[in-house]
Amino acid sequence: MAGRVVVITGGSDGIGAEAARQVAQAQPASRLVIVGRSVEKTAATAREVGAAAHFVADYTRLDDVRRLASQIRESFDRVDALANNAGAIFGERTVTVDGNEKTFQVNLLAPFLLTHLLLDRLQAGDGVVINTSSASARLIGRVEVDDLNHEKSYTPMRAYGDAKLANILFAQGLHARYHDAGINAVAFDPGNVRTAFGAENNNIMTRLMYRTPLSRVALISPEKGGSNLAHFLTGTPGIDWEPGRFYSQQKPAKPRQTNKQVHDEALIDRFWQTTAPLVGIQP
Repeated sequence: MAGRVVVITGGSDGIGAEAARQVAQAQPASRLVIVGRSVEKTAATAREVGAAAHFVADYTRLDDVRRLASQIRESFDRVDALANNAGAIFGERTVTVDGNEKTFQVNLLAPFLLTHLLLDRLQAGDGVVINTSSASARLIGRVEVDDLNHEKSYTPMRAYGDAKLANILFAQGLHARYHDAGINAVAFDPGNVRTAFGAENNNIMTRLMYRTPLSRVALISPEKGGSNLAHFLTGTPGIDWEPGRFYSQQKPAKPRQTNKQVHDEALIDRFWQTTAPLVGIQP
């Protein structure tokens, strides 16, 4: 485990920052790379955990993702673990400068692109790719391959649930295509965590859940959510967790915790074939 390079996106706050703290404690020889959107928060978390590097990227701009990948590549000749943990839920439908619906781009397209741009570095290391999903993937998610950008229908929660379901399909597609080449992909639901999630969304249920005293009862602590991510970052694929699976916190998800689309191999392939060109990647 000495010298492992561990990249955590969404690492400046919430479960990303908590996971970084726990990885630093469990594996002090690891070289942590903290990625966030806020200059100040990202630098502060990096200092706290003694990170080897930290970078700032705005996932609403895919050029930022390309620049981030170049910075990581210039700094490290291997990446042992990549946590695609950055994500958010937004309000009214907004299109990014890249022409994509913002929820879909931030939660799915940006990590999809980053992972592909780092594939050779991952193959040179332990090859671990962890996608943070959500219970909303099961509750409200439904991936419509012909409407990934929600041009036909949009609500903030539906767009978020669909993107988090897409995170699972992405992990499974990555496993199917690259596991034999040394990539160990997994997706997990960290649980409903008491963080600043949903700050840009005014949905009444989101406000009640995350911005009132109800959060103390209904949500788990950031420390617990961070430990669920750290479990995959510090564990050994094939021993502590199985690549290609979907997990609910630290345990394999049961059927009642899993969206049926997760088992649709034809859909996963169609999703991959449709998504890759959106970020300039050959399917």
